[in-house]
Amino acid sequence: MSYSFKSNDRRSTYRLFLSHSWSYDDEYERMVDLLNEKSNFSWDNYSVPEKDKVNATTTAGLKRVLKNKQIKPATVVVILSGMYAEHSTWIKREVRIANELDKQILAVKPHGNTRIPIYIRNRADKTVNWSTNSVVRAIRDLA
Repeated sequence: MSYSFKSNDRRSTYRLFLSHSWSYDDEYERMVDLLNEKSNFSWDNYSVPEKDKVNATTTAGLKRVLKNKQIKPATVVVILSGMYAEHSTWIKREVRIANELDKQILAVKPHGNTRIPIYIRNRADKTVNWSTNSVVRAIRDLA
């Protein structure tokens, strides 16, 4: 399932998967708002927000759906990488899937964080601070 967010774009639409922890869903919502509010930036959201959970009954089934329906069509995987990400089994799985599929990974440091978990830092193609221009520029560079 994909969710489109459009603005007055003169460029292509970016296909993004935002990896995040449902325990910190407010960060996900802030990132969605950040991307939506950027002028001349259009994107399709392949993420799995808590309110639109994937319909899978097993861990293997969920991994298969994440890989084939959510991450595979994405151009860039954006990791909202607060320190909680170090302990999130699912964020690590999503990073592994992105690596398997040779997807570009952008790590975004949430407000107030001075560092990114080692696991994510070692796998990210680019790391940026949480600011509209930094995030959008990095997405454009990686796509």
